[in-house]
Amino acid sequence: MSERVLSIQSHVAFGYVGGKAAIFPLQCLGYDVDAINTVNFSNHAGYRRSGGTKTNAEELKAMFDAMEANELLRPSRLLTGYIPGAEALSAVHNQAVKLKHHNPDLIYVLDPVMGDAGRIYVAEDVIPVYRKMLPLATVITPNWFEVETLTETPLVNMGALRSAISTLHKEYQVPNVVVSSIPLYPWLLAALPSAIADLVGKSGEHLLCIASSYDSQDISVYAGCVPTIPGYFSGVGDLFSALLLGFYNSPSLHIPAGATPLASAVSQALTKTHAVLCKTHEYSETLPEIERLATDDEKDAEDPMRRIRRMRGRELRLVQSQDIIRGTKAVAPRDMVKWQNFI
Repeated sequence: MSERVLSIQSHVAFGYVGGKAAIFPLQCLGYDVDAINTVNFSNHAGYRRSGGTKTNAEELKAMFDAMEANELLRPSRLLTGYIPGAEALSAVHNQAVKLKHHNPDLIYVLDPVMGDAGRIYVAEDVIPVYRKMLPLATVITPNWFEVETLTETPLVNMGALRSAISTLHKEYQVPNVVVSSIPLYPWLLAALPSAIADLVGKSGEHLLCIASSYDSQDISVYAGCVPTIPGYFSGVGDLFSALLLGFYNSPSLHIPAGATPLASAVSQALTKTHAVLCKTHEYSETLPEIERLATDDEKDAEDPMRRIRRMRGRELRLVQSQDIIRGTKAVAPRDMVKWQNFI
């Protein structure tokens, strides 16, 4: 009998973000997926034009209650992503508490989607709700900005990064923290394990991923990196979190000697996410020039279709990458390296 995943996140009719970026990969990995949509939009916000509705707290609770009454809420894994308001997020929090009570072994990957690049794009009153949810999670997958927001710690040096990771583990009792797509700031590049630093070289044209596990005594940190890919792509974090959920504590996951279950799952998620991105970028480069014009805010404002054509050509090539996701096509692994002196 296959495991069941309950996915609670956004939905778009066109393209691949939120649940559209998560559900198909999880199905490729053999999971049955039950999806509850927190928004129903025509397309992602990067197009600048969209239509649709948000699911309010009462509607979410009605769905949860009906599924419970019909004995349909029995997931072994839970994935939550974009939830735009505090009331709706509180309804999800209450349901997560119930699910954990019913199944203490529930594997819960919480992606606290709040913003990026210094900008919050949900209501600010979700922040305290997310802080209440953190102890329920098995793994959290915040981006750099979300780590700063949750811990109220500007990440400007190694001391601040150590403090923020320690806060998430010790104050909020999160056993596993994964931060991906981290720019290699000079202070971060200087502190990397030699194996990663040698791979990156002096160019810094890579993105870093950190995976940290806490067992009530020790914090164990691993790091990996991937080369940057030119262009803007949406849904990458949603895909990564779904793959991480799919591989974490999976019977099919090989854990090398000395590695942690988290680092091994992150290695798989990082490898496959980057391979999908490479395939997407390769496809975008084959499009007519008019569909791959570089970002220019002034020209995009004059001709909205200019931006829309660019976004459309960079939607994740998930269906075309199912052999990568399933593992029937081998791709070069992105290894995670023990960061010996992180803490």
